[in-house]
Amino acid sequence: MLNHYETVFILTPVLSDAQMKEAVEKYKSILTENGATITNEENWGLRKLAYPIQKKSTGFYSLLQFDADSTVVSTLETQFRRDERVLRFLSFRLDKYAYEYAEKRKNIKSKVVKEN
Repeated sequence: MLNHYETVFILTPVLSDAQMKEAVEKYKSILTENGATITNEENWGLRKLAYPIQKKSTGFYSLLQFDADSTVVSTLETQFRRDERVLRFLSFRLDKYAYEYAEKRKNIKSKVVKEN
């Protein structure tokens, strides 16, 4: 049975824009190789951290929403732990209310993009 998941991860700010995009693509390919379907991707850009992590005060935030089996999440998190570019990550399963909210947010975002 496929569940709905959301993962937010923070990449180190010393990366160039191309390196940051390459890292996001790496994690997207890990998901798709393991049978997950990516439903939404958001790049939140360079943001200030609430507290310093590894003596860094900023980081590149990225969000991935996907449908997958529960074993895929453990594989993804193992890759996050092995990559020194990742400062922090959080993956969680969306319940039905969180999934509805995520769909509304995605639809509003797509309407704004179409208008511009």
